[in-house]
Amino acid sequence: MLESILKVNVNLTAEEIAEAKRRLGREPNEIELGMIDVMWSEHCSYKSSKKVLEILPKSGRRVVVGPGYDSGVVDIGDGDVIAFKVESHNHPSAIDPYNGSATGVGGIIRDILCMNCRPIALLDSLRFGNPQSAHAKWLFNNVVKGIADYGNRTGIPTVAGEVEFDESFEINCLVNVACVGLGRINELILARMDNPGDIIILVGGDTGRDGIHGVTFASKTIREDSELERPAVQVGNPFIKKLVIEATLEAIRTGKVTAVKDLGGGGLTCALSEMSSKGGTGVDVELTNIHVREEGMTPYELLLSESQERMIFTIPPGSQDEVLGVFRKWEVPYSIIGKVTDTGRIVAKYRGKIVVDIPSKLLTEPPIAKRRARKISIITKKRASKPPIPMDFSKVMHHILSSPNIADMHPVYRQYDHEVGLRTILKPGDADAAVLRIIGKNKAVAVKIDCNSLHCHLDPYTGHAAAVAEAARNVTATGAEPIAITDCCNFGNPEKPEVYWQFKEAIRGITYMLKGLGLPCVGGNVSFYNEDEESGRAVKPTTTIVMLGLIERLSLVTSMALKEVGESIILLGKTYPELGGSEYYRLIGFGGGKVPKAVASRERASIKTVAEAIRRGYVTAAHDCSKGGLAVSLAEMAIKGGLGLKVDLAYVPHTFSMRIDEILFSESSARFIVTTSEVNTPKILSLARRRGVPASKIGEVSPSNYTVAMNGKILFECSVESLRESWQDAIPRLIGG
Repeated sequence: MLESILKVNVNLTAEEIAEAKRRLGREPNEIELGMIDVMWSEHCSYKSSKKVLEILPKSGRRVVVGPGYDSGVVDIGDGDVIAFKVESHNHPSAIDPYNGSATGVGGIIRDILCMNCRPIALLDSLRFGNPQSAHAKWLFNNVVKGIADYGNRTGIPTVAGEVEFDESFEINCLVNVACVGLGRINELILARMDNPGDIIILVGGDTGRDGIHGVTFASKTIREDSELERPAVQVGNPFIKKLVIEATLEAIRTGKVTAVKDLGGGGLTCALSEMSSKGGTGVDVELTNIHVREEGMTPYELLLSESQERMIFTIPPGSQDEVLGVFRKWEVPYSIIGKVTDTGRIVAKYRGKIVVDIPSKLLTEPPIAKRRARKISIITKKRASKPPIPMDFSKVMHHILSSPNIADMHPVYRQYDHEVGLRTILKPGDADAAVLRIIGKNKAVAVKIDCNSLHCHLDPYTGHAAAVAEAARNVTATGAEPIAITDCCNFGNPEKPEVYWQFKEAIRGITYMLKGLGLPCVGGNVSFYNEDEESGRAVKPTTTIVMLGLIERLSLVTSMALKEVGESIILLGKTYPELGGSEYYRLIGFGGGKVPKAVASRERASIKTVAEAIRRGYVTAAHDCSKGGLAVSLAEMAIKGGLGLKVDLAYVPHTFSMRIDEILFSESSARFIVTTSEVNTPKILSLARRRGVPASKIGEVSPSNYTVAMNGKILFECSVESLRESWQDAIPRLIGG
């Protein structure tokens, strides 16, 4: 019988099928096997990552809801909470970039919504191959359009993001989308069925055949014939989503709703099994009650469809009129499909006949995969020689600012409505993080999405620790206190020991920095199998960090733009000769060098120093110093402010005998650039000394030119306007737009 089961199109191993049979006490039928296949997939089960993720710190004084639910939730005071989550939609976007990215937005919105929080902002982290290749351009343009169309039509602003180009993402692009929601701490709702007898309602879009086996498709590598799996990509409808958002929030306000969960990966199977398993209950549903888009759908299709814009509600008996009246008001389709039971089993009927009878926990407690990890050394051999020092640093500056990984992303931002909802205080690119006001309150939140894939590739531990640190510096530079993260892990095939080692090292690095900064991880997502099966090439290990910060009063909000001629420019943090994986070395094609080291004590000290300086009103502009190094960070501040600057590299805190290009372009961690008045300059330097942070005034804001000197001798000088042109023209020239 096992041989006949294996003929069914499932990704389960023979051992997993045997284990399912043992737990069930009989052969699973085809429908049950499909449900097990979905729920034991890597995407739903986390069978390769669950044990590794246990080391992450998950608790803290602000944590309200941690990992295990649709979204993490943190307390921001005054009874307000922020829900935030990031997820990947990599595989669907690789074969259908428009619908794949659009439904990635739709799914993450629902995760926030089912906590009873209103979605208020979106962020995205995108990675593509060579920007000059036709395939990368096709992916880029359609992914951006999919995100823009869906987000704009739901009325949720896309406020920040990042785009990175690297040859490892040529076939497998990465599309990570985050959503931020606002709610009240005493009005949160959890996706768990605790009450036998409650009525189960399916709400939202019609169920169709799109997205069936979407999660199993996302749990294997991309193949040459993956285009044939386009039906596994869901199709979104943002207009219905807008109605579902309003109907959901109003229905919960009736006080009659006991649980809500979105139908994403795994569809009805995942929602019913996870909700009942968490509550220790079961369900009894009639599949023929489901409102459908297509005639003749089978029980298998109804249970595994991943059609979008759908939610599951549970309500007590007798409350139908009030709750269903809300759905009718918003013209949102709904179906009463069953009830919660005390059996602990998923029982599904079709035309009154039982077609599924399976324990909830069998679906939600898969066998843990035993993976081997093998250390690899990706870091290139140290070279005795270094590249020659450039003769023309002005030319280098223009080239590096026109690098697609540094250049202005306005061609992306302009497609997004980033101000709808009236919460956005700083526009995309104006600061190191997006800043959103809490309407009616004298406070705001800052949020940033960040990672450096090349650093993470060269040294997974250090690179991922640095990603957390950079995200923390980003929100700090806006005037916020970092309070929590959520993350999205993107890796190749975990069955390969080298890839699994990268993953374990990444989580170790993230854990180290979180503990060092005293921050929790309140949720996340793991996307494996981001690998081209034909070539065997995996994406560079990339764990996208979403950092949330709290700004205690609006007067603290700080941008990166230079403000006034004559103000002091201060660099906090020491610069080391760490050009490994830098944009400068990428530009000149040099593969050696050290990857920037991230030390938690240094990060904590520099973050605390800048935060205190901002709180005391000393800082007029702030920017973290990271990708592209000091030279690029200064240029960005000048471009944003429309002013020039003059700095002397002799005053940069750095190690002995560093070359000029190392001082300019090293991407050492734990560094900030701030501007301040002459009178407040010694005050900031005093704060830095007290915390042991190397700091120095390195120059002043000037009217129009970007001038760099060493010991008073000008090394190079160029107009800020010429730098702006190089920075702004690159993406339209490479991609179009």
